[in-house]
Amino acid sequence: MSMNVGGGGGSDAAISEINTTPLVDVMLVLLIIFLITIPVITKTVKLDLPQVYNEPTKTKPENINLSIDKDGQVYWNAVLVKDDETLLNKIREQAVLPVQPEIHVRADRLTRYEFVGKVILMTQRSGILKVGFLTEPDKGVRSAR
Repeated sequence: MSMNVGGGGGSDAAISEINTTPLVDVMLVLLIIFLITIPVITKTVKLDLPQVYNEPTKTKPENINLSIDKDGQVYWNAVLVKDDETLLNKIREQAVLPVQPEIHVRADRLTRYEFVGKVILMTQRSGILKVGFLTEPDKGVRSAR
């Protein structure tokens, strides 16, 4: 801070003023820093991210539910499939139909991904085009429009 002591004019009283020049200098430097850094921070790749919503399953009679329990056993519409070869043959039969059914995969929460991946690989190699995963809806997720 500086003080201006009265000069001419014949007055003996001291005039005190705050010198604001350093304050203005600091504020201008901060303003310039913010103007430079804010566009750098906000620049990202422009994406239209999907919104989270829960779409109720439209159950059609031709849809196939493949359920996988925590032990890796696969159920074809609630009927246990004995082995992988039987499952592969059933999927291939559905893949050659003129209108392919959707395959809905339901897996227990404790199922190892290995079992789910094996079923997905079988459907992919058989030529099934529509495969979906069924989950329990989250209570906080809004429904589809």
